[in-house]
Amino acid sequence: MNKFWRCGAGLALLASASLAFAEFPDKPVTLVVPFAAGGPSDKIARDLAEALRKPLGQTVIVENAAGAGGTIGSTKVARAAPDGYTLLLHHIGMATAPALYRKLSYKVPEDFETLGLINEAPSVVIGKPMLAANNFAELRQWIASNGGKVNLAHAGLGSASHLCGLMFQSALKTSMTPVPYKGTAPAMTDLIGGQVDLMCEQATNAVPQIEGKKVKVYGITSLKRLPLPSLKDAPTLSEAGLADFNVQVWHGLYAPRGTPPAVLAKLNAALRVALKDPDLIKREEALGLTVVSDERLEPAGHRKHLEAEKARWSKVIKDAGEYAD
Repeated sequence: MNKFWRCGAGLALLASASLAFAEFPDKPVTLVVPFAAGGPSDKIARDLAEALRKPLGQTVIVENAAGAGGTIGSTKVARAAPDGYTLLLHHIGMATAPALYRKLSYKVPEDFETLGLINEAPSVVIGKPMLAANNFAELRQWIASNGGKVNLAHAGLGSASHLCGLMFQSALKTSMTPVPYKGTAPAMTDLIGGQVDLMCEQATNAVPQIEGKKVKVYGITSLKRLPLPSLKDAPTLSEAGLADFNVQVWHGLYAPRGTPPAVLAKLNAALRVALKDPDLIKREEALGLTVVSDERLEPAGHRKHLEAEKARWSKVIKDAGEYAD
């Protein structure tokens, strides 16, 4: 009798859990952005949250948990309940943090479930408006003739501009003087004012300054040119002489490790619907972003891409010898 009671109780519990997963989500979902409000990742998150609302049938709340190069927000999600109600939207920094930070309170990718890549965007190499070089060939010569005196601004350790700058120096086989800032805005202000020489910044942030002719643009970091009016004449760095140079800033969606497969499947299905939203696509393209539609939209494809990027950037960062405490 007791044996049958335990069996019945177990089946009831299993049925109850299955029903709970089937009803997911039955309350708002929180989307954590590990950066401050107003930045490109925050904007992407808010656009995605709106596009996810219909397929999920619930409100998606964006929560900014900024600090330490995105590691504070990532830690928050890694330690959250694995129920699908706390998600993380993170950029390429997810792949670079393990190499940048000597002490990291989570493991990549082990502590996360990959849900799919969202978008990707190239960066652009830009210079102060009074720089003598007018194209990439002239810039390359100017860098060579000025040795280590060239100042290269970036928006902080682990930022897209920092990572792109490291790859740019590696491709040129030269070293520049890094000038770190607390964000893109102050770095861009000093570049416009001529206090620093160069910056390798995400196109999303640089296009307004290029359109206003406040900075000079020397090249795009993707293998294809960007179809934006302000960049129609800007070559890729690959065609300008740095063979196969390809640096893309990408964003992906994550859940805590151990989130039930049924919940993960629902979240991925909702992401797929959201990324086909015409309004979302239009907003992304206006920022120079390309919405992902290939195998990286699958959780397995996302994970494979994450691991490949982690290996790639680990070498670049270690060769540069730049670490956080």
